Amino acid sequence: MSEFHSEISKLPPAPIWQFFDKICSIPHPSKHEEELAQYIIAWATEQGLDVRRDPTGNVFIKKPATAGMENKKGVVLQAHIDMVPQKNEDTVHDFAKDPIQPYIDGEWVTAKGTTLGADNGMGMASCLAVLASNEIQHGPIEVLLTVDEEAGMTGAFGLEAGWLEGDILLNTDSEQEGEVYMGCAGGIDGAMTFEIARNAIPADFVTRKLTLKGLKGGHSGCDIHTGRANANKLLARFLAGHAKELDLRIVEFKGGSLRNAIPREGFVTVAVPAENQEKLASLYNYYTELLSTELGKVEDSIVTFNEEASVEMGALASADQARFIAALNACPNGVIRMSDEIEGVVETSLNVGVITTEENSITVLCLIRSLIDSGRSQVESMLHSVAELAGANIAFSGAYPGWKPDADSEIMHIFRDMYEGIYGHKPNIMVIHAGLECGLFKEPYPNMDMVSFGPTIKFPHSPDEKVKIDTVELFWNQMVALLAAIPEKA
Repeated sequence: MSEFHSEISKLPPAPIWQFFDKICSIPHPSKHEEELAQYIIAWATEQGLDVRRDPTGNVFIKKPATAGMENKKGVVLQAHIDMVPQKNEDTVHDFAKDPIQPYIDGEWVTAKGTTLGADNGMGMASCLAVLASNEIQHGPIEVLLTVDEEAGMTGAFGLEAGWLEGDILLNTDSEQEGEVYMGCAGGIDGAMTFEIARNAIPADFVTRKLTLKGLKGGHSGCDIHTGRANANKLLARFLAGHAKELDLRIVEFKGGSLRNAIPREGFVTVAVPAENQEKLASLYNYYTELLSTELGKVEDSIVTFNEEASVEMGALASADQARFIAALNACPNGVIRMSDEIEGVVETSLNVGVITTEENSITVLCLIRSLIDSGRSQVESMLHSVAELAGANIAFSGAYPGWKPDADSEIMHIFRDMYEGIYGHKPNIMVIHAGLECGLFKEPYPNMDMVSFGPTIKFPHSPDEKVKIDTVELFWNQMVALLAAIPEKA
């Protein structure tokens, strides 16, 4: 860790920030985290630590207990290696090749035009900092770094029994200091596919590209309750209201880039009679003003464009277009139900995350989240109904379980007492409406006692992602104190 790349390496606590600085310098979006994994393996090997890798690609690193703590319960420190690759439309960045450029912005660290990767890079940095330290008191330590968490939890799905020995797992993928998590939502991906026919665009039509951008976006679990707008749904609303009167024909619909991020931007390429292009411009401008009035308290930077476009495909056949617009406009989105048991927590939600267009089809990718299996099943049924009415195909994949809260969790009580001892008040004990890997870990390791905590990270999964500097030190202090407080084996 001798080479530093940015000003953040000078922030306290140095061990975490220096590792995070290095992490930012090595590209590691989901599906492309191998270079960073190899760096970590090489570093850990140089430290004389025991390093292994399972067939899925997860990295396991062991560190012996410090003197006198050999009889403590074993602890697994866990983070995921990959990050969400999101950038602003005008940002030139290849996540598979280019480093993240972090910088200090007042009380926060953020990145230039892209996601920062504090989710889960800060947690990963804390795990490596524990491995590097000769001062922290701890029992036997294992570090588990999983792959491809953001794009399908591939590493967690592939984790098998026998690879871990620890009794306690500390997940570092939470994003609010002062909160400790003891449960999370499960989820499933849904893909609705519309088979389409195309017709030649009439000679007296013009083609235009309608753009809607500038939305806040964010994490489709943590931010779904905020009322932030979904670009896909806003464009669907406009099309549903005006396609017929304008004799508008869709050529291409493109919106969002990740099923687990609220879409910030969307684009529809359309053909309209030349005589209607001024009316289209007028209606789209009015719609922009309407959205600014409706959503101004939440979305204060909505931008729309209506530009000339060149196209290589014909327009959707009338019947296919009608059923696509109707289905997308009718598709549920956002909070479906709040929890009755846990105040202020979303129970079930749906994010209409990504829409892509091919020559013969349009695909809508959604992510359902729920704290309860029946809630997830209900939304699956709703999507089935929408697809059936619209003559579309629907397929579900990648289901992962939630993490059921355990009121008798020993590590939860230890964390609570440790936190109160440091700060004079208890932490908020929470359940998160997002997918943590803990639910999947419970299948091969049903007796593993788990909690999740971390520093404050705002707007994960968006280019506005940022981590609050002072909470990183609080997080580190909690990690050190918690490791010292781990009880001995029975």
